[in-house]
Amino acid sequence: MSVFNKVYQKGKLSLGLVFPIESYQGSIPKMENQEELAKYAEEIGFKSLWFRDVPFNDPTFGDAGQMYDPWVYITHIMNHTKDIALATGSVILPLRHPVHTVKSVNSIQKLSNGRLILGVASGDRPIEYPAFNKDLHNKANLFRENFGYIKSLQESFPHYQSKSYGIVKGNIDVLPKYENKAPVLVTGHSGQSLDWIAENADGWIYYPRNFYFLEQQMTDWKMSLAKYNHDWKPYTQSLYVDFLENDNVSPKNIHLGFKCGPTFLLNHLKLLEKHGVNHVILNLKYGTRPVEKVLKELGKQILPNFE
Repeated sequence: MSVFNKVYQKGKLSLGLVFPIESYQGSIPKMENQEELAKYAEEIGFKSLWFRDVPFNDPTFGDAGQMYDPWVYITHIMNHTKDIALATGSVILPLRHPVHTVKSVNSIQKLSNGRLILGVASGDRPIEYPAFNKDLHNKANLFRENFGYIKSLQESFPHYQSKSYGIVKGNIDVLPKYENKAPVLVTGHSGQSLDWIAENADGWIYYPRNFYFLEQQMTDWKMSLAKYNHDWKPYTQSLYVDFLENDNVSPKNIHLGFKCGPTFLLNHLKLLEKHGVNHVILNLKYGTRPVEKVLKELGKQILPNFE
């Protein structure tokens, strides 16, 4: 079974973690003991580890991700783990050249024996675009152009013409090649219609919303997939969690998630599964307890319910 199929199964929900695997205040994490935490996350049953692409630290945004370049850090963590999926959440396509992206993707696929899942996006930090001399107002077109170029470059001796990124005429190739291409999931809308995402991507990543919104969104997603004769493509959602030991504390909303105990979190995840969500990426940034204890309790109380 491929790594992608271990993470994503129709009608089932699995869980992943995003780096940094720690709680911290402000934009810049400590990045302490991440290698051991990644290994432990794999051991207790998390299906994926997610790496963000954040070129600049924007203090007003409040989150610099894992700081390290995603390709470098994926390779580093790859060498400290065995089988867990390594996923980008997400590579900012308009700000990266597709040739370099494909070179990195194929290299990691080859070296990791196919553990990469490629999440892609157009970016949510407008301040970064001028630094790359890219037009923010053209980011939807840049994303689509870049996406098409990447798909083309994954073939042998490709032909593709891009106004913004270049031309290949079938006389050069990108190496290495890997037989099982990395699946590509679009984050948010990235300036595209849902129909476009359903037709071109291997899945969709979105943000936590209330269940009324989610129900309508899943209906729209299924309708778009049906237009292109796709019975199913996976749906992923992120979720910030401050996981409490005490089950008697009333849950409270935090940024894009909850401060809650085990029963509330389990029930919430089961409802997401019932609504058709296939994978949830937990973010522990706003945690108030030692991450080692949180992971241990998640491993005992939550993960066994999503095998």
